[in-house]
Amino acid sequence: MQFGRYYEEFEVGAVYKHWPGKTVTEYDDHLFCLLTMNHHPLHLDANYAATTQQGRNVVVGNYVYSLLLGMSVADVSGKAIANLEVESLKHVFPTFHGDTIYGETEVLDKTESKSKADRGVVSVQTRGYNQDGVVVCVFRRKVMVPKRPAGGVPDGGEQPGRPVPV
Repeated sequence: MQFGRYYEEFEVGAVYKHWPGKTVTEYDDHLFCLLTMNHHPLHLDANYAATTQQGRNVVVGNYVYSLLLGMSVADVSGKAIANLEVESLKHVFPTFHGDTIYGETEVLDKTESKSKADRGVVSVQTRGYNQDGVVVCVFRRKVMVPKRPAGGVPDGGEQPGRPVPV
């Protein structure tokens, strides 16, 4: 099974649908908030959240972003040399406890490295949406990935017991 892609395997315009989705539980949200010391009552206090315009707890946005970033690793950055930057991050619609998040990533651009011939930079945009197809989060990032090694496995995948040179 392939994990990530080499530079040559990215095609501008390609869209990778990440699977499976993840149903966000109250526990997931609260644990992430507590681990990151975000104690905003909108995320943790149901009574407080009932008085807000959403009327209920909203999942902390950084968890939704982190979830989508993680979902994209197998398709996008599994072979990454470095995650270079997040160019933009937009929380478009709130995520609530019990929502299921799905993601997809589109390849926007790719550029060969000018200083090292064995790598390139791929620009992608990831969109996350809920079970109703409503977009909840969109972000763009740049990832440095290796080119396929000379004499490497043709499909880019590793074979058990046989390391691929990087």
